[in-house]
Amino acid sequence: MATIDGSSVKKLIVACDAGMGSSVMLASSLKKQLAKTGVTVEHSPVASIPSDADVVVTQAGLADRARHHAPDNVPVIPFQLFLGDPAVSKLVKAIVDGTTVEF
Repeated sequence: MATIDGSSVKKLIVACDAGMGSSVMLASSLKKQLAKTGVTVEHSPVASIPSDADVVVTQAGLADRARHHAPDNVPVIPFQLFLGDPAVSKLVKAIVDGTTVEF
């Protein structure tokens, strides 16, 4: 189980597999939702997750690969729905509110 302090998230990565345009839409949506927080939201291939990521969100089927490529101790949050997924909403709320959340 991962615990995330929303106030410490500075860089959120939306990791995808090649050709998944839906993840670009998710990254765009997250940028808008987190615009006032100062959090950087980037889209990245699963195999190229940046070393300065604080948290990674990815489609559930890619979560194991993302964990393999994510920097040590960086939480990977899997989701089922590209828009409106409860796990992503829970993470956004924690970042916006500056609270701690467990996944």
